[in-house]
Amino acid sequence: MQMETLSSSPSLSTRRALGPGHPLPVNSWSGGGSVSVLGFSRKSLAFPSLSRRPHTANGVVRASVVVEKETQEARTAFLVIGTRGSPLALAQAYETRDKLMASHPELTEEGAIEIKIIKTTGDKILTQPLADIGGKGLFTKEIDEALISGDIDIAVHSMKDVPTYLPDKTILPCNLLREDVRDAFISMSAGSLAELPAGSIIGTASLRRKSQILNRYPSLQVQENFRGNVQTRLKKLSEGVVQATLLALAGLKRLNMTENVTSILPIDDMLPAVAQGAIGIACRTDDEKMANYLATLNHEETRLAVSCERAFLETLDGSCRTPIAGYACKGEDGNCIFRGLVASPDGTHVLETSRKGPYTYEDMVLMGKDAGKELLSRAGPGFFDS
Repeated sequence: MQMETLSSSPSLSTRRALGPGHPLPVNSWSGGGSVSVLGFSRKSLAFPSLSRRPHTANGVVRASVVVEKETQEARTAFLVIGTRGSPLALAQAYETRDKLMASHPELTEEGAIEIKIIKTTGDKILTQPLADIGGKGLFTKEIDEALISGDIDIAVHSMKDVPTYLPDKTILPCNLLREDVRDAFISMSAGSLAELPAGSIIGTASLRRKSQILNRYPSLQVQENFRGNVQTRLKKLSEGVVQATLLALAGLKRLNMTENVTSILPIDDMLPAVAQGAIGIACRTDDEKMANYLATLNHEETRLAVSCERAFLETLDGSCRTPIAGYACKGEDGNCIFRGLVASPDGTHVLETSRKGPYTYEDMVLMGKDAGKELLSRAGPGFFDS
């Protein structure tokens, strides 16, 4: 497991014994320098500036995709956030940090929160499709291990990367307010999927996207192993490797990169991935202090929607080899509306279902499970082998 600390600090045991704000000897910290996450410049595609671009809201400095290590004579990191190192993952970690600081004055002191980058298996192996190297858990396993061992206090995840099972000794009690769940179409030659000429190549590593694209537009082609962070995939697009790509709109919004969006796909045309647009934060089961911190950040409507969708996914026993989509939301009448989909990998067969019921945890989990059982029954054996 590889880890990189974005703010140097004394040991966990030292800082916890002292608590936030307690002065430390000058020689308890050393180091400095900076780490930058680079984008790419391209006339037709826009990328974030590499300079730090803070702006304040209620006195809290917001996240930037550029990360800096600032030299300080004393650091008293009281809470360590574990995250992947991609620009999007870091933006989500900084969003979490900002919300913690806004809710807990003791965490606003300089150096009270440390962000630690952890390189996961999915980050290390970029030449193979996710399904070929283990499917789910590829972007969470090493972070979970760091959490269990006490190297970090909380783990920030994109919820769609989180397996339906959680490791022993961990809980995931917090979801932040969900971002836009839709997918964005990005192309330098067409305004939508419908405008792409026959034979055009779309880059996506998502079987969910591939199956829904080919179901509606069988004349198009899909390059499956189109992996990498947002910047990498946009660079490949700009170089002409593919004619178009689809990205989660939520990630582009968090990175302030929506200027790259050509059009937004309606949910009716592209049902999102389970938990798309949601951030989940985990802690250890026996860490009451962290659980209390996270309770103040939790957005309950999002948590319930994600629980419904994950119950659907768990019932289907979904993996990265399985095209599955699911989305739960609150309707105008306050009830939960759930839509689920399974498809054959080649998109020739798509099965959909929907549910509506009370917006409560028990009812929504039951809805998700029931929808999953229905589609399993309708699909029958061998459906996903197409």
